Amino acid sequence: MPNVYCVRAMYGQYTSHFLQGAYVAIGWLNGQDLSQVNDREEIRQRCRDANPQLTSNLVLGQQAGQVSRFLFDIKPGDYVITPAADTSILHYGQVEANPYFLGTDADGCPFTQRKRVRWSPGVLRRSTLSIPMQNTLGSSLTVFQISNDAEFFEAINRSDLASPVVLEQTHDHTEQVLKRLLELDPTEFELLIMHLLTAIGFEAQHTGQPHDGGVDVRGLLNVANMARIQLIVQVKRYQLSAKISAREVKALRSSIPAGAQGAFVTTATFHSSALDIATEAGFPRIGTVNGRQLVDLLTEHWADIPDEFKERLHLKVGLILA
Repeated sequence: MPNVYCVRAMYGQYTSHFLQGAYVAIGWLNGQDLSQVNDREEIRQRCRDANPQLTSNLVLGQQAGQVSRFLFDIKPGDYVITPAADTSILHYGQVEANPYFLGTDADGCPFTQRKRVRWSPGVLRRSTLSIPMQNTLGSSLTVFQISNDAEFFEAINRSDLASPVVLEQTHDHTEQVLKRLLELDPTEFELLIMHLLTAIGFEAQHTGQPHDGGVDVRGLLNVANMARIQLIVQVKRYQLSAKISAREVKALRSSIPAGAQGAFVTTATFHSSALDIATEAGFPRIGTVNGRQLVDLLTEHWADIPDEFKERLHLKVGLILA
């Protein structure tokens, strides 16, 4: 079965080069032909020789590890993901046969260690993926394997490559938890989201009232006095089969003050047009949290949710059904 890897393009700076040249690439050991290298220790020695001023074995080990993973672990038939400069978009493709080649910087990309990739014409939206998957893609490494690949294969409509048991168990648990959330009345659900924001680190306030302009919760996050984020949140407790429209997301904009951001949290899902509106250039960003992502966040922070909600929903830590 194929594995899935992420190969970054310098924060998306060279993603267009990857796509147009039908490859992924890394920059270590530039100009050295590694086609005859079969040993990780040789990679380590080459990295040492190329950086004689490098005295840290830790840094050396990280460099050699990235090159080795790219050269030895990524095999024909595997899938690779690379984020665009707009990191909300993820490109993906499949590694070709005899993939390795030593490139040049003639195409404008300075990374010469390359592997051939057949890129898909479609893309993935980061905002539609689970919170654990989004966190995985936030790794600072240039080359790394995606462990929760079942979700990736499902997203590209290749569930035949994923474990059906894993997919079925995940979907069943998420649906059961969401059905418990639908047992809350609208105000209770808004308060739960307020407590979730508090658990994440916001100073949160419930503001949901009639004629509230779509604002149910407000939050302020102060990150060690280095950054302040004011968040305006709308909450919709919809049936699981429902889809939030672009119109509903767009309506939230008028309630977001200058310098603030918005968030739309629901038990349902979003139309693709709604996701476009949420990140439309020139307007305040609106984060979107669908039902599956909401379950992910609650799972991560359930220990910090008030006991009254744990008892009301009959859910234990880890969102285990009681």
